[in-house]
Amino acid sequence: MSEKRIIVTGASSGIGEAVARHAVARGWQVLAVARRAERLEALAADIGCEVLAADLTDEGDIARLAEAAAAFRPTSLVQVAGGAKGAAHLAETTIEDWRWMFESNVIAAKRVIDAVLPLLRASTRPSEGAPGGYAEIMVVTSIAATVAYAGGSGYNAAKSAEKQLVDVLRLELHGEPIRVMEVAPGMVWTEEFSLVRFEGDRAKADAVYKDVQDPLSADDVAQVMTDILALPGHVSIDETIIKPVAQTHPWMVHRGPLVAKG
Repeated sequence: MSEKRIIVTGASSGIGEAVARHAVARGWQVLAVARRAERLEALAADIGCEVLAADLTDEGDIARLAEAAAAFRPTSLVQVAGGAKGAAHLAETTIEDWRWMFESNVIAAKRVIDAVLPLLRASTRPSEGAPGGYAEIMVVTSIAATVAYAGGSGYNAAKSAEKQLVDVLRLELHGEPIRVMEVAPGMVWTEEFSLVRFEGDRAKADAVYKDVQDPLSADDVAQVMTDILALPGHVSIDETIIKPVAQTHPWMVHRGPLVAKG
């Protein structure tokens, strides 16, 4: 199998950082992309990846990403960057929060794919006597993309749109050696996701996971993602839903110990 060269967005924390760590541990080359340069520099010092500080909602930064990606010569894109804002009911949500979620989850994914797809196509072509290969695009959405829940309207809408982007892209790349894969996590404890959603309110963020036995960690999700990426290039796992056992449904979460009945 040819060497994997993976661009990972959202790599300064959470699932994106964990994917970068797992990928490097597997011997793959990684270009880690996120907004916070200091976090990326610490990651690079720790695991030896390449880094690029970029805001994926900024057109100028996307142009810099395209330039850095061309030099990196990727075979894979793992689009993790995104997030949620607020958990109010629809009538109390703000246009500003909705705009942020669509820019961060949907428009950013579109921009990154626009920048990287020509390079992924190029990576599959034979060169200098070497045979062609497969490339891949993996996008992290959410179970919120397919199941609505009260207080999730803006995030449900944004992630639904991002899922449709992935599904359409897979159709449009029919006949090309590029697998397009979606990973939809459920309840994942990370250091920042709920803090961002609740604008830094630690009590509200902690309440999401209170008394839940073993919510997923970013490392759990990253292990599954890199296991999928490690499969032969012709094997496409189109959609993967990952939840902790305590979460039977997006809005059905058991709080307290998990105990067998009978």
